[in-house]
Amino acid sequence: MAYLQFNKHELGNLEYSLSREILSTNRAGGYLNTTLTGCNTRKYHGLLVVPIDALGGGNYILLSSLDETLIQHDQPFNLGIHRYPGIYDPRGHKYIIDFEMDKNIVLTYRIGGMIFRKEVVFLHNKEQLLIRYTLLEAHSPTSLRLKPFLAFRNVHDLTRANLAADIFHSKVEKGVGYCLYGGFPRLYMQLNVLNEFVSFPDWYKNIEYLQEKIRGYDYREDLFVPGYFECPIRKGQSIVFSASLTQANPSRLKCLFDKEISNRPSRDSYRNCLKLSASQFLINRNGKTRVVAGYPWLGMNPRDTAIALPGLTLSTDNGMKLFTSGLDTLAAEESTLYGSADAPLWFFWTLQQYLDRSGDKAPLWKKYGKVMKSILHNYIKGTGMVKMHPNGLIWAEKQGVPVTWMDSMVDGKPVNLRTGYIVEVCALWYNAVCFALELAKDQGDTAFVTEFEDIPGLVKENFLPTFWCESRSHLVDYVDHEGQNIFTRPNQIIACSLPFTPLGDETINSILEVCRKELLTPRGIRTLSPKNPLFEGHCEGDPVKRNRAYHQGSAWPWLMGPYLEAQFRLHGKGFASCATEMLNVFEEDMTEHGIGSIAELYDGDPPHRPHGCTSSARNVAEILRLMNLVEKYNKL
Repeated sequence: MAYLQFNKHELGNLEYSLSREILSTNRAGGYLNTTLTGCNTRKYHGLLVVPIDALGGGNYILLSSLDETLIQHDQPFNLGIHRYPGIYDPRGHKYIIDFEMDKNIVLTYRIGGMIFRKEVVFLHNKEQLLIRYTLLEAHSPTSLRLKPFLAFRNVHDLTRANLAADIFHSKVEKGVGYCLYGGFPRLYMQLNVLNEFVSFPDWYKNIEYLQEKIRGYDYREDLFVPGYFECPIRKGQSIVFSASLTQANPSRLKCLFDKEISNRPSRDSYRNCLKLSASQFLINRNGKTRVVAGYPWLGMNPRDTAIALPGLTLSTDNGMKLFTSGLDTLAAEESTLYGSADAPLWFFWTLQQYLDRSGDKAPLWKKYGKVMKSILHNYIKGTGMVKMHPNGLIWAEKQGVPVTWMDSMVDGKPVNLRTGYIVEVCALWYNAVCFALELAKDQGDTAFVTEFEDIPGLVKENFLPTFWCESRSHLVDYVDHEGQNIFTRPNQIIACSLPFTPLGDETINSILEVCRKELLTPRGIRTLSPKNPLFEGHCEGDPVKRNRAYHQGSAWPWLMGPYLEAQFRLHGKGFASCATEMLNVFEEDMTEHGIGSIAELYDGDPPHRPHGCTSSARNVAEILRLMNLVEKYNKL
């Protein structure tokens, strides 16, 4: 029995099965994403979704879905499922008796005396989807019909029936090729057996995506169906379907499928699920390693890369090589870091995680010292967003623009306009300068040491008087022109957890105790205390309601990273068993929302339902990093 498995009762319950999504990526930016039954509920869902450089590099859905039909005695049994206004048609989910997700995705169907298996795999480092169909049991001659639904659109858009689409196909070996619009690559659909392609171009209109409707977006679209493939299939026979941007060799498809599966690890445990999920965020394109912040709709940004890179890479077999490649990409693209007040400073924390694993300081200063110096100098002289004040603290502000990770917007305005002295920015600044000084002293860079050695003392002298709130026994969130913002938020925990902190243990203990009582949940750390009148306990409804709730009470799992790390700082090995219990709670999520992964955020109120992206890089990364940290303390 597979670790990730669902039975007929669960699959037949659409309320259950449509709320659980599967994801497979090719490690080069492309992905497959749909629900357990194959019914797309988001505009982001599709079987072949790939980045197209010629169209700006964004992700585009080429093959939205593929309906399978088994035919016996001229009676068709359609295994597909789509949502139209007020109805699901066809209702192929009623035939599914088993779903497994291990090395790949496997569905088993029973239709009368027929038992039919469908195995799906998205090839690594290729833009090719393979589906293997096997007729396990049949008592009469059987035919297989495959009907592709084509989108050829950006993942953020929807399409409508139109006259601009090129509905004519090119013939290739045992298949056809389609390119609906200029600028797109041609999509080749082929089988490994002789088949008949029946051209019957038509638009299937008003297909609905219920998750988009729930989220308050446009949710209906028309998809182009060019016709269908048909061929006989014998009992025990396997037929492989390929969808690819390059022509496949049909005679090699079976071998290609077997080879791909044999090289893949299993999702046979909680931790292995997380490891495989971690590998899906790491994208290697054009020789550069980047991190996708979350599937299916988040892109790549330097902050998420810096925070997630350690946990994502060090859990893999090729960890240090991937970590180095990701660091090199961040360093080479330093200019992209300055879109926020905190992202450049997270780069230093990422380097500290690398050092913790490698143990060798010398290469860090030699390889990344120039970038570190550049960042620190920019913070001193000012970037237009941040500047060091004479008190050693960083002032961060940009008119009408959120400058930290709490960046949700409503009607063009930030929900949380955190400006001025921001608690985690100033703490990250202190950590960055101290770490750079440590490396510079070790490598004999006396000029840098002379220039920066007075800053840590200055920051430490002014940090607590600036941020401490005596009435609440914790740090304020920020200090702007109007004074202290005393909201109880989790950003102060970051200040407690950094390798170099301006805080003493007594202060850290006070902060953690308040955060434990008001912010800690089983699914992460709330972004605002429930005692605050602005608290939003549920991240539901239209975009405005959700954006207000994002950082006004929703719980974020990645914040467990700094919280547990700060607890370890105070309690050492004695906190390991408690940390393990807190991390193991997320095992329940392996069969929820995004199968085998961790959602972007959770309701701040019980029962803490998942929301946002079904698979989040920061969350998966931090849980894996914390698992490694627990093991480290257990060995002491």
